[in-house]
Amino acid sequence: MTRYESDPRRHTADTAETMEDVRYEVDRIDRVLVAILAERQSFMHAAARIKPDREKVYDADRIEDVVRKVLESSKREGLSADIAEPVWRLLIEKCIAFEYHSFDASRSAND
Repeated sequence: MTRYESDPRRHTADTAETMEDVRYEVDRIDRVLVAILAERQSFMHAAARIKPDREKVYDADRIEDVVRKVLESSKREGLSADIAEPVWRLLIEKCIAFEYHSFDASRSAND
């Protein structure tokens, strides 16, 4: 399993006492999120390589499946659905656009 490294955690939301404490933790978390998103993006390359047809890039059923799973996880983890759903829908939209670009680039490189 992939492990993500971060700067040392100094506080929890309950122990942070200053905006400096909050900003340190938010910045630390953002660096980890960037690494996770980069890994997710790498699988868009894999999907573009594996899918036989460009029409297969957009899959409405899969989008709804991903959002449903994210909302289930969000509920367990205490993440507001008002944050999770629009963030993931935008993430999915951007990943699909990236996958189309990757699909097209990989096919034009072979021409």
